[in-house]
Amino acid sequence: MKLKHEIRDPIHGFVKVLSEERKILDSLPMQRLRYIHQLGLTFLLYPSATHKRFEHSLGVMELATRIYDVITSPYNIFPGVRDILPELNQNEKLIYWRKVVRMAGLCHDVGHLPFSHTVEKDLLPPGWNHERITACILESIMKKLFEENITPPLRIRDIIKIALGPEKIAEIYPDEEFTPWESILSEIITGDCFGADRMDHLLRDSYHIGVAYGKFDQFRLIDTLRILVDPESNSPELGVEIGGLHVVESLLLARYFMYSQVYLHPVRRIYDHHLKAFLKKCLEMENREFFPVDNVEEFLNYSDDKFLWELKEAFKSRAHPGWRWAEIILSRKHYRLVYELTHHDLRKNPQALEIIYHALLKKYGEEKIIKDDYEEEGGIIDFLVVDRQNNIRRAREVSDVLQKLPRLAVGYLFSEPPLKEEIDEFLKEEKDKLLQKEVSNGEI
Repeated sequence: MKLKHEIRDPIHGFVKVLSEERKILDSLPMQRLRYIHQLGLTFLLYPSATHKRFEHSLGVMELATRIYDVITSPYNIFPGVRDILPELNQNEKLIYWRKVVRMAGLCHDVGHLPFSHTVEKDLLPPGWNHERITACILESIMKKLFEENITPPLRIRDIIKIALGPEKIAEIYPDEEFTPWESILSEIITGDCFGADRMDHLLRDSYHIGVAYGKFDQFRLIDTLRILVDPESNSPELGVEIGGLHVVESLLLARYFMYSQVYLHPVRRIYDHHLKAFLKKCLEMENREFFPVDNVEEFLNYSDDKFLWELKEAFKSRAHPGWRWAEIILSRKHYRLVYELTHHDLRKNPQALEIIYHALLKKYGEEKIIKDDYEEEGGIIDFLVVDRQNNIRRAREVSDVLQKLPRLAVGYLFSEPPLKEEIDEFLKEEKDKLLQKEVSNGEI
């Protein structure tokens, strides 16, 4: 029997999978990801953006393995780190945790809804997200697979913790604690700067979309990653040698440009709204308000192909509850952008988006106007950097780029296509007057 299998990947060359790992890869929850688009309906804007969560999961496993091998190499461990992380001194534990990291990378997305993030906030019960669904799937359907097929058997809770990270685990398992070692390993998957999840989706999305924004030197970045000890807290973190700082900066710039030029593109965003409305109608036809997160086996029956088929069926008949949205999507009659929030308007009035939105609602009605806004959470991304004299400092102290990286925020207003010209004229004449007013209790 072949012990190792090679899967060709356009981003990472060959992804190598052991026979025991392939049994996990061939499981229903993993194979379902072949039918979940990574970027929802983005292929209606960028035609080649048809890649799926399945290949992304393989990519995260591959990158996570490379990161693990670099940071645990005896040649890359700084003095004092072994005292804080005794696991680095125990070969059996290093072998075990390497398997955990690989499987956490592979399985981190098994709980995604159809079309990935598009409807997660609206069509899941309160307190639920794809990470919690992932934990449920791993705890139930996949637990036996890991115990029976991987040698040594992997503890399912270890995989879940490394796949989801401390913040999400605190929401799902409030009593679960992370050791310093587990925190480092979860950062390999989920970290804002060095996480394999972020690295792969930037590289993969930019490749399939056909833009250069998301590219950075992944090889140089991974080769310069180290486990560093924060001088102030004496706690270990993933950091980077000074020679890799510019690569991290390029990754964060790549993320900024991918968000501003792709993920937050107004046409991509409005298709999310239309799809959300259609999926809501589909669930209503099943007498549901949300996806069935209380039944894992039933949840796994939901994938993009189920709803793409329903989309075509709805398009054929005006009697279908989702016909209106199916026609909008399939006939490309998406709502048109009529207003985009600008810094100039914000300086005139911090409530600019709400003011113009309420003015258009009052004039045209709720069904004909859609508001979409997004604002990035958190502050400046920070991490540890070690210089050539082995001094450890915070990146914000040594990187001008991080200090100047713009904050992501957009505000859009869309209208039914026939209204666009009329609204353009209306705003041309009235916008400055409107911005002199205020919104109070939903009224101008």
